[in-house]
Amino acid sequence: MSRYTGPTTRMNRKFGMAVFAPNKAFERRPYLPGQHGQRHRRKVSDYAVGLLEKQKLRYMYGLTEKQFRLAFQRAKNRRGVTGEIFLQILETRLDNVIYLLGFAKTRPQARQFVNHGHIKVDGCKVDIPSYQVVAGEEIEVKAGTSSRQLATRCIEDTRMRVTPTWLSRNDDSLRAKINRLPEAGEVEPGVNVQLIVEFYSR
Repeated sequence: MSRYTGPTTRMNRKFGMAVFAPNKAFERRPYLPGQHGQRHRRKVSDYAVGLLEKQKLRYMYGLTEKQFRLAFQRAKNRRGVTGEIFLQILETRLDNVIYLLGFAKTRPQARQFVNHGHIKVDGCKVDIPSYQVVAGEEIEVKAGTSSRQLATRCIEDTRMRVTPTWLSRNDDSLRAKINRLPEAGEVEPGVNVQLIVEFYSR
């Protein structure tokens, strides 16, 4: 299955949360989409519950089914709690880090920002959104006028967003540092990851 590019408000209403950027349409109609959305009370199976949680997290990070499954497999092969490691892998993707730092307003915009070569990691250009950052690495916006203008504008638009403590950002130089990897309690996706682990363990 390819990356989702359809109506975002419909998905927000389907999952009952702002998987994509929230808007006024979602605030006005927070119930299920469709003609019978407000009265829809259909009972769902355990499989359907796990599938919905999986789809919710996949849409949130903007991954294809193959990318999502490979990330889960990497987490499963590591020593530790699979669900926590899985979230850490997703959270430390370069495109997600750019979003968390406020250099982009949404994760899709952050992915495009990386793809177009606006980002450097430890002085080297990195245009792969799935690049996994590690503790100690420094991220900076390329020294081009368009790159810096875009990043500065996004920082101004996301002033209300709190930068996670495992990241630090310098607004003047448009640089940031990965202080450490995120811990389990610092990743709050609003998704029951245990259901996703059980879904893939069937």
